[in-house]
Amino acid sequence: MMLAPLHLAGERLLLDPAGALVWPAQRLLAVADLHFEKGSAAAARGSLLPPWDTRATLDRLAALLRRHAPRTVVALGDSFHDADGSARMLPADAARLAAMAGSAAFVWVLGNHDPTPPEGIGGVAVAAWRAGPLVFRHAAEAGAAGEISGHFHPKATLAVRGAVVSRACFVADARRLLMPALGAYAGGLDVRDRAIAALFPRGGRVFLLGGERLFSFAYGAARAGGGGA
Repeated sequence: MMLAPLHLAGERLLLDPAGALVWPAQRLLAVADLHFEKGSAAAARGSLLPPWDTRATLDRLAALLRRHAPRTVVALGDSFHDADGSARMLPADAARLAAMAGSAAFVWVLGNHDPTPPEGIGGVAVAAWRAGPLVFRHAAEAGAAGEISGHFHPKATLAVRGAVVSRACFVADARRLLMPALGAYAGGLDVRDRAIAALFPRGGRVFLLGGERLFSFAYGAARAGGGGA
């Protein structure tokens, strides 16, 4: 597993190909848009999706915790797909997440899908979280600096050796980092969409997720693609 270095606000960060951020100096792990219980929310509306997204997302999170052994974990909002998501978790899944939340200092940044703290999981809930020169929040704010956020579930499309590849990605410039969604059912929004492009008026770098490494290229090299969060 090859992590990609990134410097933001004078701090050295590492981007994990699984879609997480590591801040070694603080022993901090950040993830975005877990969307636990999106499957059960869809089922309640009549969409027949396999109900295993929460377990798959927990597996992803557990692997990151094992790999990085963080002291602090910051979840950047929309950790649950809706305000009742934590109550719908299967008891075994809820117990597993609570055990993870007890293994490190968990910070639940509140998002638009989960504007209230999760029940019975542990950790602290905040609107935004600051550490040194960095601010962690759910949705990016205009004019921010040293900002790490989620919300948009960025993905990029790139032509490679005659094939077209579309995957989740990080997007970064000198002022901010936009995180990919970690949730199994999270979906994605193309980086060329106006909502994302407005955050990077001078361009930046895209880090496309790969199995064991990230593939970095200039923001302008991304092809227009479809998809929505």
